[in-house]
Amino acid sequence: MANIQKILPANVPGEFFVDKTCIDCGTCAWLAPDTFADQNGMAYVFRQPSSEGERIRVHMSVLSCPVGAIGSRMRQGGPGTEALLPEPIDQNVYYCGYHSAKSYGAASYLIRRPEGNILVDSPRFAKPLIKKIEDLGGIDLMFLTHKDDVADHEKFHRHFGCRRILHEEDIGRETAHIEEMIRGDDVQSLSPDIRIIPVPGHTAGSCCLLWRESILFTGDHLSWDSGKKSLYASKHTCWHDWSRQIQSMKRLSGFSFEWVLPGHGARCHLPFDRMRVELAGLIDRMTTTF
Repeated sequence: MANIQKILPANVPGEFFVDKTCIDCGTCAWLAPDTFADQNGMAYVFRQPSSEGERIRVHMSVLSCPVGAIGSRMRQGGPGTEALLPEPIDQNVYYCGYHSAKSYGAASYLIRRPEGNILVDSPRFAKPLIKKIEDLGGIDLMFLTHKDDVADHEKFHRHFGCRRILHEEDIGRETAHIEEMIRGDDVQSLSPDIRIIPVPGHTAGSCCLLWRESILFTGDHLSWDSGKKSLYASKHTCWHDWSRQIQSMKRLSGFSFEWVLPGHGARCHLPFDRMRVELAGLIDRMTTTF
């Protein structure tokens, strides 16, 4: 829980605040951009919520903050707060919230499908979330985009009995018992409407998951820069090979999608043609900074 004694001085007066335990994961800033911003490597409240819609986004941020750095001078939450998550996005896809500090606050998603639900990357193993996922049909498969965002994968596996899948290049001590490994760089199909696209670069085994030729789960390979209003890839946090990440980004230009749902960074929804143009622009910028 956030501590009023550790409040950051940048917060404006009012109900909500961020304390000094913030790890600057960016979650609150893209979940509630009308309330939270970043200053000197820390989130802070730059404007208190003024509508019910804004308050809902702030409460989602409170639940999702991986280190509990967001606090309230009044009683936090309220009836129904935990019902906000998972949040429906589009086409039976849900944003899970409840980010984990083990993955530096990465986002995760649930795909609900008759053949069995898929959890993309690992949220925090929180009881309210587990209950909601059970109500939505549980988890059949856990797709891990890369080694950084596995968080509580073992707890989800034990609870739901779900199979886990991760590229062999990203298997390590914590993921040694993964049930299924992706091998090589070939695109693979899990079903007619689900494709796995290896995108080495951020890590050697980074992969994207493409759902219904529309929604792309990108891990830490690709995201949206809310400030610059453009697609974004981070050279600063490329842990493996920037030149390979550029080639992987070029590979994505051969696919059609209208949603980018990342682990870190903001998500975006653009018309197919606009997404293609934005991706070409990003590849141009990445090549220039190589």
